Amino acid sequence: MLDLKFVRENPEIVKENIKNKFQDSKLPLVDEVIELDEQNRTAKQEGDALRAERNKLSKQIGALMGQGKKEEAEEMKKNVTDASDHLARLEEKERDLEERIKKIMMTIPNIIDSSVPIGKDDSENVEVERYGEPVVPEFEIPYHTDIMESFDGIDLDSARKVAGNGFYYLMGDIARLHSSVLSYARDFMISRGFTYCIPPFMIRSEVVTGVMSFAEMDAMMYKIEGEDLYLIGTSEHSMIGKFIDTILPEEKLPQTLTSYSPCFRKEKGAHGLEERGVYRIHQFEKQEMIVVCKPEESMDWYDKLWQNTVDLFRSLDIPVRTLECCSGDLADLKVKSVDVEAWSPRQKKYFEVGSCSNLGDAQARRLKIRVSGDDGRKYFAHTLNNTVAAPPRMLIAFLENNLQADGTVRIPEALQPYMGGTKALMPKK
Repeated sequence: MLDLKFVRENPEIVKENIKNKFQDSKLPLVDEVIELDEQNRTAKQEGDALRAERNKLSKQIGALMGQGKKEEAEEMKKNVTDASDHLARLEEKERDLEERIKKIMMTIPNIIDSSVPIGKDDSENVEVERYGEPVVPEFEIPYHTDIMESFDGIDLDSARKVAGNGFYYLMGDIARLHSSVLSYARDFMISRGFTYCIPPFMIRSEVVTGVMSFAEMDAMMYKIEGEDLYLIGTSEHSMIGKFIDTILPEEKLPQTLTSYSPCFRKEKGAHGLEERGVYRIHQFEKQEMIVVCKPEESMDWYDKLWQNTVDLFRSLDIPVRTLECCSGDLADLKVKSVDVEAWSPRQKKYFEVGSCSNLGDAQARRLKIRVSGDDGRKYFAHTLNNTVAAPPRMLIAFLENNLQADGTVRIPEALQPYMGGTKALMPKK
């Protein structure tokens, strides 16, 4: 969420940003919120004047009563009552205006970084760099669920009976591989100085609206019926929410946390053939990283975060690339974002396995996450998040890139300690 003062003083910058995000329908909101803000400030000034007048009259009433001038005092009391009634109407108007202003401000997108490429949607995202040599083996790579089934490692039919489409049972070696990847990702981030955390898996609505846009909320979140609770779509939600309504001493920054959680997503909309199996699902597990830092440090942390994911995937012999998200592909709260994509030997192309985002002070402003500087000045922190590893999608990349011609799956050296020393998985059929 932007600073209302910034919108008031820089309407053309805000409008140009909206155009760059191809959200022209929101352009009238800028003038509307400025007008509402003007009305609200006028109402506040009138209210302040009325309060001052009421206080003045109250003192005069006390003086008149002390002088025995009861009739004059009673007459003046009527003026106080009239002022109070008028003030009550003004305060109601202020509340209404503030609610309308907040609703609009929650809709106007954050100002994107000047380095973000301008484009309408994800088809115009820009490749930044590739890491590792993508290989297409001479033998055919089966679809990921077929690879898992060769190890008796997945049961989609039973999951459909129990929970419906978009769920799964992982079994045996594949289930162990799934857990091993998460444990490895956890320790990988701890080794890089991040504090490990297991957060709440449900959050209140005030946290939901603090960490994401309304459009994302509608497309992603499952609400608990009858309660003010939502299942998290990613642990970033509750991790950033941890700092709601706090003032952090500057010397306590940056806050660098890595978290494990299950994630729950509606995943609305139709999906392509390649998104069957466990690619796009309603429930998965994830290792995440978040940073709360000073504004001047956020871009440095942004580069460190996505590099962590690249380094983790390369340590498991999976080629990846980074893809800069264009303006039209950025969610409204994001300043800048990069996707990490893994190589798929079967599809002969890359696919998304993680996303790193700098949200500037948008989440901090909504959640009131402030920093107290050495000089006593208070300002909003910057927040960032990034995927470390999110199996089972990450397993697709792992299995395809480590599958051998005889159907075995090689276990990279870095992961072997988490698999009890196993160097390869042997198919059951």
